[in-house]
Amino acid sequence: MVALILSRVAIMVPNVILLTFLLFAAVTSFLGTPAAIMLGEEASPETIAELNAKLGFDQPLPTRYWEWMTNALAGDLGRSYTTQQPVAEMIANALPLTLELALWAIFLGFCGAALINSLTIFRTFFQTFTAAVSIIGITVPNFLLGLLFIYVFAIQLRWLPTTGWSPWSDGALRHLTYMILPVMTLTAFYFSSFTLVYKAEYEAVRNNLFIRAARSKGLSETRISYRHILPNSILPLITYAGLSLGQLVGGAVVTETVFSMPGMGRLLVSAISARDFPVMLAVGMVIIVGVMILNLLADITYSLVNPLVRTSA
Repeated sequence: MVALILSRVAIMVPNVILLTFLLFAAVTSFLGTPAAIMLGEEASPETIAELNAKLGFDQPLPTRYWEWMTNALAGDLGRSYTTQQPVAEMIANALPLTLELALWAIFLGFCGAALINSLTIFRTFFQTFTAAVSIIGITVPNFLLGLLFIYVFAIQLRWLPTTGWSPWSDGALRHLTYMILPVMTLTAFYFSSFTLVYKAEYEAVRNNLFIRAARSKGLSETRISYRHILPNSILPLITYAGLSLGQLVGGAVVTETVFSMPGMGRLLVSAISARDFPVMLAVGMVIIVGVMILNLLADITYSLVNPLVRTSA
């Protein structure tokens, strides 16, 4: 297990360096000089050059990247151009909400797809139900699904709040009430895609010889499904969950924007609108590192479930 983790970290570190360098180059060079973008088209070349020098954008790209990365590793992500707040403080305030939203979506989508599609009671009904939900969850965009949930559950039925967010300090019940619609919106896609992957593997395992042997011993269909088929069908689901983490970030950005939640997605959208480069870079770096770490956790989980991976590592 230790060898597996070390090998994955050895691959992860250069990938993080490469991706953060491309991010830094895209934000500070490829899109034009930050000073020119911030000041607008009517700014004079002298004013642009003065601001570039003030902010350090007149230095070579590798020099600027090295300075930014070393400061970031020391915990200094700079200050926001618009609010003058430390960027690290802004990230610390926004990150927990996005993590909670993403973890709820992955957990509910993963467990729901595996458990519901393993049911043997009223199997025909549940198979039809999950197939219909999968079609809706995959084809309907996140923002449209979120607006639909707001219209039905908040405006028409008045069961849940429309938008906004409430911290845990206001009470667990109030906090969870505000989280239901965003979590439902983000979970819909992952439950649907996980269902398609799991169903295909479930049917393949179900026809194996050892399942027939279990039936011949007189085991109930429920016991066979959850004790023998599910553990052998869940490995591709773990792999797919790890591969879909990048999509999760995009889904979280859209969901937080629709529901006006003060998470990383809304922070990124605000930074892009205000051309706040330190915030854009910090959010991008956190997303890159976060996806890498979550992929590492997915690999570890896969190795715990499948001993062959540990042996090969």
